[in-house]
Amino acid sequence: MQAAIVTEGLHNADLTAAAKRLECAGTYRDLSTVIICPTRGLIPDRVVQAWMGLIRPMNQKVVGPIFIRGMEVGDAYCQALDLIFGNPELATYKYLLTIEEDNLPPADGLMKLYESIEGQVDGRKYDAVGGLYWTKGEGGQPMIYGDPKQMPKHFMPQVPIADAVQEANGLGMGFTLFRMEIFRNERLPRPIFKTCQEIIPGIGAKLMTQDLYFYENAGRLGYRFASDNRVKVGHYDAATDIVW
Repeated sequence: MQAAIVTEGLHNADLTAAAKRLECAGTYRDLSTVIICPTRGLIPDRVVQAWMGLIRPMNQKVVGPIFIRGMEVGDAYCQALDLIFGNPELATYKYLLTIEEDNLPPADGLMKLYESIEGQVDGRKYDAVGGLYWTKGEGGQPMIYGDPKQMPKHFMPQVPIADAVQEANGLGMGFTLFRMEIFRNERLPRPIFKTCQEIIPGIGAKLMTQDLYFYENAGRLGYRFASDNRVKVGHYDAATDIVW
């Protein structure tokens, strides 16, 4: 006897599971994204190969990488924002993904960042989430700066929690997804990104990279950041051919 023909299809057979999968992936939402990268002009082939394998959401607007070449890194990010907000189309995009010329994200890294920024992983929404990568060298430190639960506020590296979305006071920018709306906030000090090497009267020396300068100011306005430790990003040293 011939078996009954199933016409409903596998996804329709368990509609609850299928709907949960779509909800988790979030591909039905607006995921429009601009990718930017400051560069000195030469990007290693191993890095480019990783970027080419990066999965982008289907039927969504994802533009870039847009390269800003030969500028100081803080100035490069500011110029990228000026370019975006000066373009009537790009100015409407929802997310900004920063990627740097020595970082190797996993193929599903962007898709996972969409999940974690919208609270699909731990139920908490964030304003920026980054993949987990480390400073180069044997004594490398994770780019998860400062525990928001500890006072006074600081940017000391946290010990990573395996495969968790780990809230922090600051992150790197090697593979980080931001809500574009942050940069529209007029309360955020300008320039938005600034490499600080200065003496402030009455305070003393202030030495800070452009990323932590931004996170410090944005954090004061109540924005929240986290490292998505499921997204493991390699940090490539072209001089030694080692991925840290």
